[in-house]
Amino acid sequence: MTTQEQLHQWHELAQQLRVNSIRATTAAGSGHPTSSMSPADLMAVLVAKYLRYDFNNPDNPHNDRFILSKGHAAPVLYGMYQAMGLISDQELLSLRQYGSRLEGHPTPVLPWVDVATGSLGQGLPIGVGVALAGKYLDQLSYNIWVLMGDSETTEGSVWEAFDHAAHYNLDNLIAIIDVNRLGQRGQTELGWNTQTYANRARAFGWQAIEIDGHNLTEIDQAYSAALAVNDRPTVIIARTKKGKGVEALEDLGGWHGKALKPKEEQQAIAELGGKRNITIQVDKPDEQEQQATLSHPQPLQIPTYNKGTKVATRRAYGDAIKELGAARPDVVVLDAEVSNSTYAEDFAEVYPERYFEMYIAEQQMVAAAVGLQVRQYKPFASTFAAFLTRAYDFVRMAAISRANIKLVGSHAGVSIGQDGPSQMGLEDLAALRAVWNSTVLYPSDANQTAKLVELMCDRDGVVYLRTTRESTNVIYDAQEQFPIGSSKVIRSSQRDQATVIAAGVTLHEAIKASDRLNNEGIAVRVIDAYSVKPIDVQTLHQAAADTNGNLVVVEDHWIEGGLGAAVLDAFAGNSTSPPYNGPQLRLIKLAVRDMPTSGTPEELLHAAKIDADAIVEAVKSQIRQLVGASTS
Repeated sequence: MTTQEQLHQWHELAQQLRVNSIRATTAAGSGHPTSSMSPADLMAVLVAKYLRYDFNNPDNPHNDRFILSKGHAAPVLYGMYQAMGLISDQELLSLRQYGSRLEGHPTPVLPWVDVATGSLGQGLPIGVGVALAGKYLDQLSYNIWVLMGDSETTEGSVWEAFDHAAHYNLDNLIAIIDVNRLGQRGQTELGWNTQTYANRARAFGWQAIEIDGHNLTEIDQAYSAALAVNDRPTVIIARTKKGKGVEALEDLGGWHGKALKPKEEQQAIAELGGKRNITIQVDKPDEQEQQATLSHPQPLQIPTYNKGTKVATRRAYGDAIKELGAARPDVVVLDAEVSNSTYAEDFAEVYPERYFEMYIAEQQMVAAAVGLQVRQYKPFASTFAAFLTRAYDFVRMAAISRANIKLVGSHAGVSIGQDGPSQMGLEDLAALRAVWNSTVLYPSDANQTAKLVELMCDRDGVVYLRTTRESTNVIYDAQEQFPIGSSKVIRSSQRDQATVIAAGVTLHEAIKASDRLNNEGIAVRVIDAYSVKPIDVQTLHQAAADTNGNLVVVEDHWIEGGLGAAVLDAFAGNSTSPPYNGPQLRLIKLAVRDMPTSGTPEELLHAAKIDADAIVEAVKSQIRQLVGASTS
């Protein structure tokens, strides 16, 4: 039974959160005070009674998790931290300043923030990933609380999350929608129609509870009811008022993302009852439960393949991830309903308890991977390279979250053949190279793929592996090593007149071209640039110096942003790589320029001018140009 004293304490804490949201944003001169004021009552009750978290040990596996999906309401989160004694009042007022941990939207530079938010529609999908870890992997009774804005519920990713949370019976997931009616430019789609929110949630299989988000008793009862359910997730749909408690702000448009002026600040704080200095102690979790042990590690036996055989690199990924799963109980695999093409199904058959089918919901798949790594798992998420573009914003935000996730894109390039351009990942290298702190790998044979899958596992950041649909020749011995950031020189001599740089399927075309050119007395160096990012600057510089600056880069990718761009970047002056001091660079980029059609892989590689014929012609044109220059 809630006492009047508790209600009074919660009210005072909520008012403090509102006051401090105003103070921090006014000091910053920007921010979202009104968006932070509407959920203050919801947050006060949560931290005062329901959240279980050891703030001295953020990695405690028993901790509840809180995700602020409406990241623009960061001031209320920072106000909560101030009330807990985690940050000082001085730091609270450093909001949005250069060098402050209190950024405009929360990021994991704060140890109690698991993931970055601010791109709306991501908090709940990530919460699904954390909840999957809690229910099925850790098998611990911690809860995941996600505070959402009403505007973000129009994002499709939110309903992917509603769908998957119900499918997996995530009764440890509690969403709170702050229905304050007003978005950035006016009323939201549904306004205060909380019944429609509830009907939609129930249609997806959730428990839905409608409440007055400023009625502390109703909030308390809703949280209690959410914890009592053990067969489905819960959403609490809380009707609130933006700018609650200040007449000049409450439920008025035009205040989104605007800080109060100092005089307005003083008036608002006075109306809220003045500044307070309440401190609270959040209850720590019960640590009596034992974290589950799903399997015991076995010696790693990376699959090997005989030279000269033909194996698709996507097939090698499936073989390798299955073996890695035996050695690493922390490896988890997700797929977007193409596991029989990516060969993630191999892992699923052996370790079904560590495999999560995301169906055709690529945003949810990447978000779940981010959520799983919050609990220190090693998630590998696979689909067709083309379809990862749907989840690109989630990949971008994963980098801001400093998340460690592994992405695998199969069916890349025109070499997939008859399926046509809608299935051809042709922008993936550019997209993933552009992600902060990412690693981009593009193997050409099965042995190389298996070794790179092993290296991916403990690589920090967003790591992307591009695999090929078609079977390709195994060209490397099983004992060969492939360090990330390196490359392999396949062909080399003292007589090399040009260097051909390739990766994946075009490396095999480069080898064919090298054989043909050699028969004509033209020696060329062939480099397998399997590590597209970071790229092997030293080997590229040496090759350019040894071959008169003649470089041909060939890739099954659009001409913009892929391997060719990575090679050019290796010769651009920057602070991380040595300057190139060799002969003048003559670089030809062979890449896909025209919209492909259906056809055989051979036809499409030829039409795109990225096959052996095109490489031979490019090398000859360079040599002719060099000879012409020397005789003129």
